[in-house]
Amino acid sequence: MPFSPSSLALLTDLYQITMAYGYWKSGTAEKEAVFNLYFRKHPFEGGFTVAAGLEQAVQFLENFSFSEEDVAYLADLKGYDGKPLFEQGFLHYLRGLDFTCDVEAVPEGTVVFPQEPLVRVRGPILQCQLIETPLLNMINFQSLIATKAARLKLVTKDEPVLEFGLRRAQGIDGGLTASRAAYIGGCEATSNVLAGKLYGIPVRGTHAHSWVMSFDSEEEAFQTYAEVMPNNSVFLVDTFNTLEGVKKAIAVGHQLRGKGYKLGGIRLDSGDLAYFSIEARKLLDEAGFPEASILASNDLDEHIIASLKDQGARVNVWGVGTKLVTAYDQPALGGVYKLAALRNETGGWDYKMKLSEQTIKISTPGIQQVRRYADAKGFVADMIFDTENGADGAHPVIVDPTDYTKRKKLGGSLRYEDLLMPVFREGQRVYRLPAIGQIRERVKTQLGGFHEGIKRFVNPHTYPVGLEKGLYDFKTDLILKLRNLKNEEQFN
Repeated sequence: MPFSPSSLALLTDLYQITMAYGYWKSGTAEKEAVFNLYFRKHPFEGGFTVAAGLEQAVQFLENFSFSEEDVAYLADLKGYDGKPLFEQGFLHYLRGLDFTCDVEAVPEGTVVFPQEPLVRVRGPILQCQLIETPLLNMINFQSLIATKAARLKLVTKDEPVLEFGLRRAQGIDGGLTASRAAYIGGCEATSNVLAGKLYGIPVRGTHAHSWVMSFDSEEEAFQTYAEVMPNNSVFLVDTFNTLEGVKKAIAVGHQLRGKGYKLGGIRLDSGDLAYFSIEARKLLDEAGFPEASILASNDLDEHIIASLKDQGARVNVWGVGTKLVTAYDQPALGGVYKLAALRNETGGWDYKMKLSEQTIKISTPGIQQVRRYADAKGFVADMIFDTENGADGAHPVIVDPTDYTKRKKLGGSLRYEDLLMPVFREGQRVYRLPAIGQIRERVKTQLGGFHEGIKRFVNPHTYPVGLEKGLYDFKTDLILKLRNLKNEEQFN
């Protein structure tokens, strides 16, 4: 991971380390636990989410360790009484800690839905706890950006989307990971040169207004750029007068053609993009440049692009920056990481659940897997089931975890696949990370398998996702048990 210190073990919240200290001090550090990472609601009021960020999470886990500098820093932390927060014995334990957990995860580029575990971690509870925050950090953000990019591609279809957001991104790492996630989600290229180098993403870019303004005239600016970069000739035409700028770009286009090169196109970055693109297309076509592209930028997102298309805009390349890399207007994906099971003294599992007055926030117990069912037309439903108890393979029934009246029986003729794949076994990676191009293609294939209704922006269709009925019944019984205990405590 670029621009990171040699150790990232401290990329976490302090309470993860204080809890780890509590486990160590109480003698429960090695107690086996299972945690599930999932989210509760789609971003952008949409009907789907694209899972991303796993590669960075894998790299983090492969290199997870506390350095001497990390331990020295923790040794200097003080409690409210001014004394050291952590004992030396605990710090020595951290210094020698090796990652030994099992990890299952949904492959990057998979279309996923609320309540479904994207990552499942199983191992010593202290280790499971320490990696919560970094896993959420890496997967939440990239899944958010990949989803935004996929939404943009649903609007532009075969027209390229270029990610131009580095200058407005949330810091260095935010800019780099946003470029990666945007490419996964469907963008064809990025302006971010370092992301291009690190991740193998195509890079694109020509010149800015400052180039034009640095010359005595727009004509001279275009001519000079064409001379020095004849194979990268897209001209920004709106520095002074947009349509006059188009005409000057056309004049330089003729000069390029005479030298054996072609006019790549023009870029519009302000004003009425629909009107100017229509008029620019007329000028380009009449001048004999029907193949020249019209690239539009200027604070675009999926909704603005859809509106421009409705207005008949003749743009065929879209440069999207700020609203893509900052995930406008959803600043975060609400991913969570919840304890779902603890190994008991007899060797069995005690299933754990977080209660809430809000149904959507009640966690699901168990060692979960997601099974996706499909017929000849595409995907039809997802079932979350407990691996310890299995699932009815003949005629499974799924129940909406937030509304017990919504149930669906899945026919025995459906084919299926389980989404969570083994990534680590006892701390050793067993998963082959796919190339970024393969992840990008998976997004396209996955989205192509779903009904168009889940991909619309307004009131999208709700894809059926439910708990396997046995798991749902167990969860309901556990809720009633825990609430009865709570009520008894209140009345005592």
